[in-house]
Amino acid sequence: MRTSEVQKPLLDSVQETLQRYDSQLKEINHKIWSNPELAYEEFQAHDHICDLFSGLESQGYQVRRKVYGLETAFEIEYTHGSGGRLVVFNAEYDALPGIGHACGHNLIATSAIAAFLATCETMKSQASGISGFTVRLLGTPAEESGGGKVKLIEAGAYKNVDACLMVHPAPMSPSHPEVHSIATVVEGGYLANDKVEVTFTGKPAHAAAAPWEGINALDAVVAAYVNISLLRQQILPSQRVHGVIVNGGDRPNIVPMSATLDYYIRSPTKKTLQQLTAKVIKCFEAAATATGCKVEYKWGVSYDDLKPNMPICESFVAAMGALGRQTMLDNSAQKSTMSGGASTDMGNVSYVVPGFHGIFCIPAKGVNHTHEFTSGAGSPEAFERAIHCSAGMAVVGCQVLIDNQFAEAVKKDFESRCT
Repeated sequence: MRTSEVQKPLLDSVQETLQRYDSQLKEINHKIWSNPELAYEEFQAHDHICDLFSGLESQGYQVRRKVYGLETAFEIEYTHGSGGRLVVFNAEYDALPGIGHACGHNLIATSAIAAFLATCETMKSQASGISGFTVRLLGTPAEESGGGKVKLIEAGAYKNVDACLMVHPAPMSPSHPEVHSIATVVEGGYLANDKVEVTFTGKPAHAAAAPWEGINALDAVVAAYVNISLLRQQILPSQRVHGVIVNGGDRPNIVPMSATLDYYIRSPTKKTLQQLTAKVIKCFEAAATATGCKVEYKWGVSYDDLKPNMPICESFVAAMGALGRQTMLDNSAQKSTMSGGASTDMGNVSYVVPGFHGIFCIPAKGVNHTHEFTSGAGSPEAFERAIHCSAGMAVVGCQVLIDNQFAEAVKKDFESRCT
């Protein structure tokens, strides 16, 4: 969809809705930002968002709390008629330990809420001649850790979805301050990710009187850490392996019986991630063999790489252009600031339904996952930019529901990339 093809009545309706709900959107954004909650503990965010729509049930909004077996997931829908296509907007709202909303998930939630409202209200005026459609706001907890969307996929939350959209904040590029947003990130921007907690078990002994009777689990941890540091010399520049020592023992005068590492392993695709993870496991096994320790693995939820849907991306660029917001199709002109190996469980969603995970730039002195970014994510400017993106997403959402040809192009692009 070129800029000239964006229907003005559609744009006007979207913008009018966003203006009408501006105060409520500001309030919900501030509530989430000022009350950061960790993965699967986002009870306040869950309740605040559901309470907002409980007051709109007379207008056709259906609110379902604590859905799909997750205490902090929710599903809010507007349905017209029967059958038809289904568009979903993902809301994230979990924070990071110690630094709050340092990834701006308050903005992700707010933009999803706004896009959902604007799509629903606009479609009410576009519904003539359409037998049916559904728009869904899906509350997706635990993106930072825990893979909430993966659990939602397994529970059927994305069944029969024709398109799923969300946007994510990032710092402005000093060299490209004019860029408002980016529709997709080139390969390597969102990596497939394995997470593993590795525990070595040895044998305790008096570290001074009889150290030879012990088997030192901390030595195994140190050996594994060094092995992986050496492995990094031989991996691709686009791959990442990084971790922390969670437990290294209890007291200096006791040979550590148990010690634990926590590692993330990342690679551009699911296939190359399998190969890299196999190499990392050998580093752990070698440490166990060298020290005589036993080794045990506790695997977390794996994240897939992100598969962008190009018709959706192009439509978003056109919509944002019509709204006067400079938006790039991809970040190839500024890789240094907009890529770097992050991972998201939206990648898993993009493997099962046509997905969109756009980036928008906010004024922040630091990069994501810093105190400076937390401050930036709570600024009025960041809120405004999130709302701009919600308008673009709403236009795309309406197009998926209205335009049969566009919806078919979205489906074909997804099938060519993910099947």
